[in-house]
Amino acid sequence: MASSEGFLTEGQREMLKIASQNADNLSSSPKSPSALLSEHHIKVPTGGKAQTAGIAVRHVRRSHSGKFGRAKKDGAGGKGTWGKLLDTDVVSHIDRNDPNYDSGEEPYQLVGSTVTDPLDEFKKAVASIIEEYFSTGSVELAASDLRELGSSEYYPYFIKRLVSMAMDRHDKEKEMASVLLSALYADVISPAQIRDGFFMLIESADDLAVDILDAVDIIALFLARAVVDDILPPAFLARARKALPESSKGVQVIQTAEKSYLSAPHHAELVERRWGGSTQITVEEVKNKIADLLKEYVDSGDTLEACRCIRELGVSFFHHEVVKKALVLAMENRLAEPLMLKLLKEAAEEGLVSSSQMVKGFSRLADGLDDLALDIPSAKALFQSLVPKAISEGWLDASFTRPAGEDGEIQVEYEKLRKYKWEAVTIIHEYFLSDDIPDLIQSLEDLGAPEYNPIFLKKLITLAMDRKNREKEMASVLLSALHIEIFSTEDIVNGFLMLLESAEDTALDILDASNELALFLARAVIDDVLAPLNLEEIGSRLPPKCSGSETVLMARSLIAARHAGERLLRCWGGGTGWAVEDAKDKIMKLLEEYESSGVLGEACQCIRDLGMPFFNHEVVKKALVMAMEKKNDRMLYLLQECFNEGLITINQMTKGFTRIKDSLDDLALDIPNAKDKFGFYVEHAQTKGWLASSII
Repeated sequence: MASSEGFLTEGQREMLKIASQNADNLSSSPKSPSALLSEHHIKVPTGGKAQTAGIAVRHVRRSHSGKFGRAKKDGAGGKGTWGKLLDTDVVSHIDRNDPNYDSGEEPYQLVGSTVTDPLDEFKKAVASIIEEYFSTGSVELAASDLRELGSSEYYPYFIKRLVSMAMDRHDKEKEMASVLLSALYADVISPAQIRDGFFMLIESADDLAVDILDAVDIIALFLARAVVDDILPPAFLARARKALPESSKGVQVIQTAEKSYLSAPHHAELVERRWGGSTQITVEEVKNKIADLLKEYVDSGDTLEACRCIRELGVSFFHHEVVKKALVLAMENRLAEPLMLKLLKEAAEEGLVSSSQMVKGFSRLADGLDDLALDIPSAKALFQSLVPKAISEGWLDASFTRPAGEDGEIQVEYEKLRKYKWEAVTIIHEYFLSDDIPDLIQSLEDLGAPEYNPIFLKKLITLAMDRKNREKEMASVLLSALHIEIFSTEDIVNGFLMLLESAEDTALDILDASNELALFLARAVIDDVLAPLNLEEIGSRLPPKCSGSETVLMARSLIAARHAGERLLRCWGGGTGWAVEDAKDKIMKLLEEYESSGVLGEACQCIRDLGMPFFNHEVVKKALVMAMEKKNDRMLYLLQECFNEGLITINQMTKGFTRIKDSLDDLALDIPNAKDKFGFYVEHAQTKGWLASSII
């Protein structure tokens, strides 16, 4: 039992002996059975059944070369062995004509395919949407396209892309970008996405500054505009600054927005008017360039080159000046006339000069014929010969009419119109000095020309735009009064239509004309002078893609913005930023304090401190209601004093009394003698001269 073989049965010992003898016969380098087993790491159990040992021995293989090869995985032999039964390393040829051919035996090939990033696709799509928006100016179309695009989780990238594309363009596109962001706020893009988008923009300031030198200032202005438009909270600036490296340009952007824009006096007006669609070139420079290219054209006669120069000016809204100067040059130099007519015809056929710009150029020349005749005696005759020629050749619209034609009746009408315009300007100037609406209405009625009401409206707003906010507010207030008294809605619509048709001419003298016209339009809607549908009517009557159409879109965006009513009521008043309810509460408190103290001077000072002269009709209304409720006429003394000091105008008095008159039935439920008291107040105010007679 001392040997290791003592644990084997007699039969197993016999089998082991035979196996050893066979192994000795096959090997040229005999090894002991124990060494053979050890090389294969097969252990012979020391107890129990030993069938496994016998099986292991039977599977030991050796090569005929006398070299021992360790078995490989899957039964393949090592070096010097025959390999496994089915060797897949052998190259096999697949015969497609073989009846047993199986297509599954064909070798596989990996085909590479491009993996698309959804964000990249989104960025490409929004770039197209933004380009189209800059071309059409349609906020509604841009919003619709963005909604249809989906992928709302990527909207912050849209904000960054919109602003970055606008930064490298003119002020017109910058203004359009801000207007679009206000229009999309909350309805399409959530406030959180707006904040994320602006933060991404600020973060990229360092990269944008590489291509755009004044990137810091432009981004700061966009940031300030977003705060003014109430699409970003002021607290956003402080939070964003904490998340940025102190040395980054993003911090400079926030500092510039805070110090240069949001901390400036009247910063809201400053920021909102900063971008007026300017071409970054003065009017005089454009006129000089037009004159130079026309002179060069006379020398060269190259029409294509002249058209290319006109196109490169990039002032399509100013092409009427090209028409006017070309016609004047044709009159001054009769030899140049064929060339000028050829140029204008070519420009019209190419679509370089639009039909409206062509008509406008002829109209401007017609208006200045009297002055032109001082230098060119035959100017009127030459002009009258050019018009039918241009119409017959098809490059001047046949609807063009000459204000001073051969017909005597037309001449009389033209002179009547000129006289009316002169008198209208005088009346408007007097109104700006006196603020006397009833007197102005009487003057208009004395003129006896209601068919010219739209022209008066045009003159009123044009003159107001060239003055301060006080006159602009007075113009809006007067418009409301005229609509009640003598102007029809059609008069208002036609007047604004005339303004918008001449918006490009107005912009020559008033750089911010487009923005201010949009404010006048929006204010008219807030004051119920125009209905929102009237804006659609006005827009439909204007040529597409003109400056006037863009102004209408801007007005509609202003009306659709958050808190539009309060903001537009304060647009000319240098508002305090209060909501209407806040102002009403303050008015009520100051009137209650006056009721208890009776100090007139203090009450007037409180009304003045409100800083909302356009809202003083609410003071009048609440004072009258309080007088009725308290059965105390002390409030009449306050109104008298406010009128004497010029604190409350007769127009605001009239509006306050009118609001009481309209609500008398409701007041009578709480104050039974409200109608009698109101009649007494009206008589007293008219006797003292601080209420218009039109209230009755």
